[in-house]
Amino acid sequence: MSNRYVFIYASAMVVIVALVLSSAATLLRPLQERNMRIEKMQNILAAINIPAPRAEAETLFDRYVTTTKIVNSLGEELEGDAFEVELQDENRKDIADRQLPVFIAEVDGEVFYIVPLRGNGLWGPIWGYVGLQSDLVTIAGANFDHASETPGLGAEIADREFQEQFPGKRIFDEAGNFRPVRVIKGRAAPDDPHAVDGISGGTITSNGVTNMLRDGLKVYQSYFEKIRTS
Repeated sequence: MSNRYVFIYASAMVVIVALVLSSAATLLRPLQERNMRIEKMQNILAAINIPAPRAEAETLFDRYVTTTKIVNSLGEELEGDAFEVELQDENRKDIADRQLPVFIAEVDGEVFYIVPLRGNGLWGPIWGYVGLQSDLVTIAGANFDHASETPGLGAEIADREFQEQFPGKRIFDEAGNFRPVRVIKGRAAPDDPHAVDGISGGTITSNGVTNMLRDGLKVYQSYFEKIRTS
């Protein structure tokens, strides 16, 4: 078998495999996008403590999420689809130029405001959603996830045990000053409405959640205050 034949055969196989992979990626893209959309709906609903099995996520989202908005750091409403905003891209912009999604839900007559967050853990990005009660002070629920935090340590931010500490915590103090929740190394004081227990051995990830909550919620402060005084 000549070297020329081997080269032609190998080149043809590379082209064929590339075409097959390209075609597969094109065919699968709508399914992947749908899966990501459903997962996003599940995460938004989880932030207000509504379990949403995959098969029911779209139905439940449409039932409970009554309004979606995009606002800026001044609390002004912008045009666009909040569901399509990618926080990863927005966080690279100056604060004044960011599009900030807001998802407003109504459950049993009570209104909730859900906002997305994104930050950095030990090994990569972390993200989540925080649901606020209608007073825009009290946390109704929180849902966090990560790309590559250490199993058994920082990865525990995605566990319900960690997330269940957040309902009832507050992001403003009694005087109306912005004071987001901190993840405390060790144990937080039981009567501290602005702190939760940290993750043993996951200090850097815990700090990442603290920073994500502070930076991610602060940009909504003008919007929150505008709604509260309207």
